[in-house]
Amino acid sequence: MAYKYFYSIFFTILSVVFTLAKIDAYAAKYTLEMDSAASKQQTPSQKSRISDHKDYKTNDLQFGFKPFSPVTGMQKVAGTDNEKLLSNVKVFPNQISDQLNLSFKLNKDSNVSIKVMDALGNEVTTLLSQRLTAGEQSNTFNLGSKLNQGFYFIRVVAGTETIVKRIEVL
Repeated sequence: MAYKYFYSIFFTILSVVFTLAKIDAYAAKYTLEMDSAASKQQTPSQKSRISDHKDYKTNDLQFGFKPFSPVTGMQKVAGTDNEKLLSNVKVFPNQISDQLNLSFKLNKDSNVSIKVMDALGNEVTTLLSQRLTAGEQSNTFNLGSKLNQGFYFIRVVAGTETIVKRIEVL
């Protein structure tokens, strides 16, 4: 029985030793490769055959970076500042009992739809669905007993833009 444990411990130690030896050999090989690569690097006075034989300064180099952003859509055109159709959407008071006040800004005439959605995204009621003129809009809606107590979402859609606000009904 003692031999059984002896052999398992012996082979475990032996495998650890061989693993460490492999790591040391790899590290030595990597160090040797790095040293030889460093010695092969050209000095600034040497020119490669591919080079255009110019000495560049860091000020002459220009690096351009354009991050990929699939969310932003089209890039801004010069002279257009913030062409959002719908902005500054405010719902108040946030704890609603009977009446809901909603204000927003339209940058141009468009069809506007204001709907109340439940937590699962189901439409509960439509508060407004009509064409509105550009400018500041302020609306008051009487909810009465249309909504039970809980959390809901107000979805304001103008053209292709949608803004969602969360409300609490008492």
